[in-house]
Amino acid sequence: MTRALVVIDGEHYAPVVRDALAELPYEVAGAWLAGGEEKLRGGDEYGVPLYRDLAEALAACEPELVYDLSDEPVLGPRERFLVASRVLAAGIPYLGADFRFDPPPLVPFPLPSLGIVGTGKRVGKTAVSGHAARLLARDRDVIVVAMGRGGPPEPEVAEWPPSPADLIAMSRAGRHAASDYLEDAALAGIVTIGCRRAGGGLAGATAFSNVLAGAEEALARAPDLVIFEGSGSALPPVETSRRVLVAPAESDVTGYLNAYRLLTSDLLVLTMAEGGVDTAAIRALRPDIPVVPVVLRPRPLEPIAGRDVAFFCTAPASAHPLLAAHLLDAHGAAAATVSGNLARREELRRDLDRSEAAVWLVELKAAAIDVVAEEALARGVPLVLVDNEVVSAELDAELLVLAQAAREEVAV
Repeated sequence: MTRALVVIDGEHYAPVVRDALAELPYEVAGAWLAGGEEKLRGGDEYGVPLYRDLAEALAACEPELVYDLSDEPVLGPRERFLVASRVLAAGIPYLGADFRFDPPPLVPFPLPSLGIVGTGKRVGKTAVSGHAARLLARDRDVIVVAMGRGGPPEPEVAEWPPSPADLIAMSRAGRHAASDYLEDAALAGIVTIGCRRAGGGLAGATAFSNVLAGAEEALARAPDLVIFEGSGSALPPVETSRRVLVAPAESDVTGYLNAYRLLTSDLLVLTMAEGGVDTAAIRALRPDIPVVPVVLRPRPLEPIAGRDVAFFCTAPASAHPLLAAHLLDAHGAAAATVSGNLARREELRRDLDRSEAAVWLVELKAAAIDVVAEEALARGVPLVLVDNEVVSAELDAELLVLAQAAREEVAV
């Protein structure tokens, strides 16, 4: 029989729990008392070893699954997701009366590797991946394996940075020319392998992907380090040597199964941290994890000094004045307007129709190629790709530590 640890609470009458334990189709190795005391009389017997600490219970019972017989108010939705995260982080399925969560399946990878994953879409994950790739490629052979919802049907290698003309040709051939692997190749100048995925579970598993085939392609090239980039909140199905979690500074990094992502990561990068960061909840869950706040700034790949520019991106309206000021102050633009409608095509087309700028700047995302680049070509407006530059005094040191740890782990 499957060996199980059972979650119970003191809001249930002990004889009821004892009878339920006997009915479970598992070998019950022990029970974790999650809390509650309303129906406890003292000295209550459950017929199995009782534990007051979840970590102790998991270590002592070595369960193959954790079954939850508790309920609110001891474990409400948020508390139960936190328990689920802890159990999944231990590599164990967690299930109850009408739910089941399984740890995302991860296939071992024999080379030093770094996973860079996010808590959602447009959190700055690709910017951090590109930054890490450029940094670590200074003295290593680095390959990026990136998966996306618009990736190619078979893993595709980008050997050199594609130009806007290359991307337009791809788009006209019916392909998604703003996929993350193309962004990495164009902006980081790193060999990338593009993969696709569909669907994403609450803990980050994908329903379908060809990432494992992409991993085989990377392995055949025998680089010093492989960076596996997630997609949205989905995880690459690869057991990387180390993992970086990227999340917006103002997001709930410990809510729902984000807690699982945090528990299984080695570094937390908080993006869009202009307003500072509150790490109290993070530290309560992971007091040991390094936390690095960063900001993202537009970096055109070509000079724009003295030019009147329009920047098309996915940033929220609240960030537009700051981005425009950066283009003026750091890059010498004569004037700058910002549109955040790159992922909203109707609004984007209206912004393009109104633009009288001499140069268009664009992030390589969403409708960057099939709408902005095509319109720029039709109107004869110069188009410049823009990198989201990661600005931080601490990030490089932390990434170098992780890369070295990955190398040493594989060597052992």
